[in-house]
Amino acid sequence: MDILDILDRLVAFPSVVGRPNADIVAWIAAHARACGARVVHLPGPEGDRANLLISIGPAGAPGHVLSGHMDVVPAEEPGWQADPFRLRREAGRLIGRGTTDMKGFLAAALSCLPELAARPLTAPVHLAFSYDEEAGCRGVPHLIARLPDLIAPPLGVIVGEPSGMRAILAHKGKAAAQARVTGLPGHSSRPDLARNAIHGLSRVLAAAVDASAALERGPQDATFAPAWSTLQVGMIGGGQAVNVIPDQASLTLEARAIWGVDPAGLLAPVRAALEALAAEGYGVAWQPISAYPPLRLPPDAPLATRLARLTGAPPLGAVSYGTEAGLYQAAGHDAIICGPGDIARAHTPEEFITEAELHRCRGMILRLAEPC
Repeated sequence: MDILDILDRLVAFPSVVGRPNADIVAWIAAHARACGARVVHLPGPEGDRANLLISIGPAGAPGHVLSGHMDVVPAEEPGWQADPFRLRREAGRLIGRGTTDMKGFLAAALSCLPELAARPLTAPVHLAFSYDEEAGCRGVPHLIARLPDLIAPPLGVIVGEPSGMRAILAHKGKAAAQARVTGLPGHSSRPDLARNAIHGLSRVLAAAVDASAALERGPQDATFAPAWSTLQVGMIGGGQAVNVIPDQASLTLEARAIWGVDPAGLLAPVRAALEALAAEGYGVAWQPISAYPPLRLPPDAPLATRLARLTGAPPLGAVSYGTEAGLYQAAGHDAIICGPGDIARAHTPEEFITEAELHRCRGMILRLAEPC
């Protein structure tokens, strides 16, 4: 199968984050085995999702890992002009959910397997495909934990998130959580007999707003935009009618941290404000959702200089979005970001990638497998 056929098949799997992924896992595994690759199926603790590790080349020798995720965000935006899970080719664009983020990279890597199998490789190439990246990199930690048992220490990990095929050295870390407040319900005419959960939550929200403003005056790193760590509330809910005192309220928030700052630690003032409500009789609950560390690879690291040669351009210093690369680095593996497409197209209706971008990525992977 050529790269476009592979992308067509991948897009057709509605592998939305948080859902079972057996279908796409089975297809990729079968394709890889048919190309002569070794495949390890790595079920996650959820029981209905799995990671894949695909290897080609000499077992036991150090090689590079190409990391990508099989899940995509939902495709419920009204701007889609046709079925988002059916690849369309219009005006040079390959349109479909996940084409850029990041099934285009998966297709490029999978399309290389037959050529790699025909070469006398001196170093293996591994494809590490994960699940639930879009929920905060939930699947890949289980894959990373198994790597020491499955392959030799990698020469480096290339995370193929869309970067215009420009290598990226650093990204921010992230932590997300939900704060829930429980009060006492009642009729709005007698607030003295109830306890308003939204009113209680308002103090948690105020703490989040204050913490966000304080971060702008905190540590700075000019390689990022913005140069400081950030915190924001993305979702809030509670109540059922204006004349009913709400007994439930919640907010969901995230923090993104520059290098050297613990993202989970940035949420501490908000959690403290939540827990202080317990003294007033509120029920409180704090639920971590996801977390991954920042990434920073030195520009003179062998992996960075190798990618500069392969792409023909010096790596970019940093981006503010996050990837699985920080988790690989935290596990002791040099990691870098480099993949086809533009991040601005990700998570948007009519998401697309171009054939030229796919072939540029494919060429990089084939050159990566050549002896240094």
